[in-house]
Amino acid sequence: MKKTKLLFVIDSLVGAGAEKSLITLLSLLDYKRYSVDLMLFAHGELLEELVPKEVNILTPLSFTNFSKLNLKGALINSIKKHNMSMLRARLKYSINIRMKKCSNAQKARLYWENVSSVIEENPKKYDIAISYAQGVPTFYVAEKIISDKKFAWVNVSYRLDEREAAFQKKYYDTYKNIVAVSDSARDIFLETFPQYFNKSKVIYDITDPDFIENMAGLGESFKDDYKGIRILTIGRLAHQKGYDIALRACKRLKEKGVDFRWYVLGKGPLKAEINEYVIKNDLQNHFILLGVTSNPYPFIKDCNIYVQTSRFEGFGLAISEARMLNKPVVTTKFDAVYSQMLDGKNGLVVEMNDNAVFEGILHLINDNELRNKIIKYLKEEKKGNVEELTKFYELIG
Repeated sequence: MKKTKLLFVIDSLVGAGAEKSLITLLSLLDYKRYSVDLMLFAHGELLEELVPKEVNILTPLSFTNFSKLNLKGALINSIKKHNMSMLRARLKYSINIRMKKCSNAQKARLYWENVSSVIEENPKKYDIAISYAQGVPTFYVAEKIISDKKFAWVNVSYRLDEREAAFQKKYYDTYKNIVAVSDSARDIFLETFPQYFNKSKVIYDITDPDFIENMAGLGESFKDDYKGIRILTIGRLAHQKGYDIALRACKRLKEKGVDFRWYVLGKGPLKAEINEYVIKNDLQNHFILLGVTSNPYPFIKDCNIYVQTSRFEGFGLAISEARMLNKPVVTTKFDAVYSQMLDGKNGLVVEMNDNAVFEGILHLINDNELRNKIIKYLKEEKKGNVEELTKFYELIG
């Protein structure tokens, strides 16, 4: 039987929700039916070791390799090749990105406006090409890939101003369908792009309880011998995840005399700022950055409470993973939260401020009856959603 040639494109496999969702999807695909390539814009990240052996990770783009060089190395490389186009593109992007504070959508546009001319097309023809994240992967699949059908994933609450929407429209026009990871993410996307109503669909981030249960029994967990309440948060150290809210809530818990440690798995641009707040407020023994790991599940298994302080999420995959390991959740009321949370049943949904997060955590710590009731509900509720794989197969045909 001739296999369907399938391409996935994503920025990297650093460990965020979209990346973990893609790893789960790839682990469930039927490789008797599909020949799968994976295109990344950054290589060497943690989750690459979890990519199924059947998946062919494409060699890095020329510009991806060029971007790793320091400026001196980039200059020497350009002189040797008698070609300054990549260096010019890199410098133009670097200058533009530093001129003003940019949103992720603005960064993606500036990158593509300055760099796309030096990014080579993929010479292979695919049956299906999938941009598994908004921004640069979407532009790349639209402009640089030849395929019979193209699908674009939207895995955040994607609000764009008029300029960014106008820029992105010409790329989304090339896609057969646009797939959001929750009803809320789809609704928000359609606020900007109502013209795509008929070709927009919802396929939730796929979670496999068997995979997570197995992974939770492997690898490292907390290395200290702390016996008090362990709070865990997973997410990129960025504004979206609301770490300022978490830090203020942490400070209040300490002032209240609660016996706890709040651990964070993630990396990102706010690391220095978070560390500065921790030191200034003497939270070194209470708010602990653990870095990143390809397997966060032993940490989830061994924590007491999972906390998400996000300002927005397309779905909230880490919450789903905590639920599958029966951990009570305290989460802020972001757009898509009710796609999986039942306030008071599988966790607590609180307002998006530090006082509400503090009160929610304190409530779970102090109210044994409520905590046990939530854990009992979690153990009995439906686990995972591998049936979303059927929707995926139906989509690509």
